[in-house]
Amino acid sequence: MKILLIGEIERVDILRARMNIQADWEVDYSDGDEEEDFDLYDVIFDLNFDDDSANFSAYAGMKEKLVFVSSVKQSLSEAVFMNQVKVKCKLFGINAIPSFLNDSLLEVSLYRKFEMEDLKSFMSKVKLDFLTIEDRVGMIKPRVIFMIINEACYTLQEGTASIEDIDKSMKLGTNYPFGPFEWCDKIGVTHVFETLNAIYDDTRDERYKICPLLKHKYLRNETFYKTKAEPKVKAKDMDF
Repeated sequence: MKILLIGEIERVDILRARMNIQADWEVDYSDGDEEEDFDLYDVIFDLNFDDDSANFSAYAGMKEKLVFVSSVKQSLSEAVFMNQVKVKCKLFGINAIPSFLNDSLLEVSLYRKFEMEDLKSFMSKVKLDFLTIEDRVGMIKPRVIFMIINEACYTLQEGTASIEDIDKSMKLGTNYPFGPFEWCDKIGVTHVFETLNAIYDDTRDERYKICPLLKHKYLRNETFYKTKAEPKVKAKDMDF
């Protein structure tokens, strides 16, 4: 079986490590911009899909191919409609936003529910535990965590408490592994803002209306704590 993973180095390595099977891996880290013969692969994972769906028409046209795309900031149905593609592949959405690939259960949505057996068969082969969810913007965990981050931004903006105090209170009071601002920096302000914006556009639910402070951080490409920005590197990891 040959699997192609497209994405940033860190996320590609995490997902590859989670596929618990006997395999010989050939790794080719690159910028992911050169033309690729997708027909060479049995399964494709595109972890950049939320931000770059340029290859979607190529994926969609491959009959019976298993294609997994990061589909948090847009639903699969929306991606198909916006790209005006005819889906012949077996299309699944996953939560591949940074930090979520380490979760014990991988969130997976299906474009066609009758392809559940294909999903179960593949996940069994690579020994990935997963949770199937509806094809909706934001999936489950990002919706919950990003809403908490957004509410924490309102608290900070109002001057109720400091960043450190809010994070400490949340960790002690809820037993979360991170405070909301620690979580936001770990995930990336850009991912949090863009996902919340997409959810609000989809639902018009006031719970997801973005706090001006979070928008300010997004526009200025700032973090809540002083951290060194990681270079944005794409990678291709293939062949096993």
